[in-house]
Amino acid sequence: MNKSQLRKEIRLQKEALTEEQIQEASHALTEQFCSHPLYRQAGSIYVYLSYNQEVRTDQIIRRAWTDGKQVAVPKIVGEEMRFFLITENTVIAPGYKDIPEPVEAEEAHDPSALVLLPGLAFDPQGHRLGYGGGFYDRFLSKEPHPTIALCFSFQLLPVLECEAHDIPADAVLSAPIPTCSETSNK
Repeated sequence: MNKSQLRKEIRLQKEALTEEQIQEASHALTEQFCSHPLYRQAGSIYVYLSYNQEVRTDQIIRRAWTDGKQVAVPKIVGEEMRFFLITENTVIAPGYKDIPEPVEAEEAHDPSALVLLPGLAFDPQGHRLGYGGGFYDRFLSKEPHPTIALCFSFQLLPVLECEAHDIPADAVLSAPIPTCSETSNK
């Protein structure tokens, strides 16, 4: 299956998720992420703001603030992705392709920050199928950082083909999607 077909298939599976399923799996992933050694060692995290059916990052952001970490989120500036520090009072609005980003914020510069990678599919070796813009690969090729990817279990595939410019995640964490009966019993 080529990248275009795989992106379409994963998007269809994500669109079939209920908000309850997304929230429950995201909560499990928040717990995994915040107990990971890379998170515990990081003074700051660069984290995407959830969009559509992605793993929700709002709990991660709040936990990082509680843990005394700085939090920065991506913003597309021209052809580049940069990270900007946010607080609870930062104004967020739709930006590039309607993805949430800060309206005004100070640019982050922490070479040891942990970067949380979004994507459509991953494999256990850290290879990632992104959304096709190449922003994270370009950013990480210029500014290497430790990275973790979060995904729902159906997004974790045995093997993904990768290209020379693809930068793998240092760790991939996944959580199963609860069945509708499991979410309604809670």
